Amino acid sequence: MASISRSGSAHWQGGGKDGTGSVSTQSGVLKEAPYGFNARFGDGRGTNPEELIAAAHAGCFTMALAFQLAGANLTAERMDTSAKVGMDQVEGGWKISRVALTLKAKVPGCDEATFRKLAETAKANCPVSKVLNAEITLDATLEA
Repeated sequence: MASISRSGSAHWQGGGKDGTGSVSTQSGVLKEAPYGFNARFGDGRGTNPEELIAAAHAGCFTMALAFQLAGANLTAERMDTSAKVGMDQVEGGWKISRVALTLKAKVPGCDEATFRKLAETAKANCPVSKVLNAEITLDATLEA
């Protein structure tokens, strides 16, 4: 069986609320991107783990759906997916409890039932869905 390994890193200085940090990815697409308390829990400048998870989940799901469509001899003209990560304060801290995927797609030759089945299969089987211990919903729209 094949195996793939990717990496990211974080650097932090200071306390939880007053500290600052940066995140980087192996590919270099993110290189010392700033993050901190205000970017995570407020509207401060920088990124945060939750928006990175949202982007990763949207990308993973959309690519998984492209493969599902290809298996059904279909090709998307376009697919636009957003992911909204919900975090709740629970006893002992915070928990990512849900992800809402919203997809708008144009897939010539695809009927609604096939589209929904393939989208649900992609949602259930994309690697990011599998790693998250959260409720994951999907609102998928097939456009004419």
